[in-house]
Amino acid sequence: MTLAIVYSRAAAGITAPLVTVEVHLSNGMAGLSIVGLPEAAVKESKDRVRSALMNTQFEFPCRRITINLAPADLPKEGGRFDLPIALGILAASGQLPPDVLLEYEFAGELALSGELRPIRGVLPVALSTYQSGRRLIIPDYNAQEAALVPQAQALSAKHLLEVCAHLRGEQPLSACSSQLTLQPNDPADDLADVKGQPHAKRALEIAAAGRHSLLFIGPPGTGKTMLASRLPSILPEIDDRAALEVAAIASVSNNGFNPIEWKRIPFRSPHHSSSSVALVGGGRPPRPGEISLAHNGILFLDEFPEFSRHVLESLREPLESGCITISRAAFQTMFPAQFQLIAAMNPCPCGYAGSASDHCRCTKEQIQRYIGKISGPLLDRIDMHVEVARLPPSMLANTPQQPIEFSKEVRQRVIKARNYQLARQGKCNTLLTVPELDHVADIQPEALTLLNQVMTRFNLSARVYHRIIKVARTIADLEGIAAISQAHLSEALQYRCLDRMKNDV
Repeated sequence: MTLAIVYSRAAAGITAPLVTVEVHLSNGMAGLSIVGLPEAAVKESKDRVRSALMNTQFEFPCRRITINLAPADLPKEGGRFDLPIALGILAASGQLPPDVLLEYEFAGELALSGELRPIRGVLPVALSTYQSGRRLIIPDYNAQEAALVPQAQALSAKHLLEVCAHLRGEQPLSACSSQLTLQPNDPADDLADVKGQPHAKRALEIAAAGRHSLLFIGPPGTGKTMLASRLPSILPEIDDRAALEVAAIASVSNNGFNPIEWKRIPFRSPHHSSSSVALVGGGRPPRPGEISLAHNGILFLDEFPEFSRHVLESLREPLESGCITISRAAFQTMFPAQFQLIAAMNPCPCGYAGSASDHCRCTKEQIQRYIGKISGPLLDRIDMHVEVARLPPSMLANTPQQPIEFSKEVRQRVIKARNYQLARQGKCNTLLTVPELDHVADIQPEALTLLNQVMTRFNLSARVYHRIIKVARTIADLEGIAAISQAHLSEALQYRCLDRMKNDV
């Protein structure tokens, strides 16, 4: 046998396309060549494979070895092809039975001693292998990640010799299993930690119930960041399907997936100096950015206007479509980005505009220029703009008169409203299309009249019109009421303070 075929998987975004590793031995000058668009790390695998085979007492064929990674037009990167290449050489040289290889898919990097090292992106590989009907053999370091796909028949090994013994039928490998108790962690931060701010807390509850985007506006030290960090504590637990999507994105990221994070709601808070590539993703090979790592979770942008204008404008399409497509000359990759945007900003450059302390010395032109850093189209896509006022010192102390509401109490109301939405339309209110919104938004006549007056007074766009209705629909859902009344719409209009602020300035 001079030709062997081994199956493996490449990495393309959060997918794992099939790669057929063809190994051919022929007469001629001894050497090893790899074709099929390999990156530098793949080309270097020939040296790792040669040393691994020799150090495990296998014979490295002194013949001309040609390795083809098909399809030839798919870029191959990383050390994941070390194991299939080594097994292909052993099968082509008669040291392993070639037929049994067709029942498996392999992925793993080899150390010079033959030990298997972890690779990135195992979760998409396990999902794709399960769909193909074959079994998967991976390094033992990746076993817990592959175990998140219980349907996949994934086996793990620590050494090349263990894989060969399994293929010969001498010593079967153990199935991948997780040693962790995969339970969602309850956030340590509680909404009761926030003193006062009932208006902002109410807005946060509405945002959680309908998955609405939210912008907090207020002077420094009023609790904007503290409120945003408490949002995960009032959100419902994500289901297994959503958790798998989150894990798959983390698996192909630079940091990889930590099984301890299983079913934990993502909360990403990049610094305002982050680049556009860091936020939306990119690179070569493309990696997910912060908006994709926040998929099915929260993206918190503190100091919102301090982000680069180009960076902020890159959020517009993902906020509408729920995905981001990275297009370059040689490839096109799509990453999901269904995130809930929570942002915070000061009302002016110094931060004290509108404050009772009257410390602000910013001119109207400076305030207008500061607010103007956030474009109108981006503001239209943010459902709620909420002012967070400075508290008097008397409210900062613990007093028996202050009512305290814990996150678990708010979370019960949020879950009830979410269930109401899922039973009615199968999705959260913020994801409704315009035809779907027209179907479920039963607006009373006096409420519609009020909305039309406000639209004319502030010259709001059609996008804002529909987002106000979505917020009002969520407020009604929190009360368990089918029709949107004037009171619901009036409260929803209160959460558009930046529209009024821009008109006043």
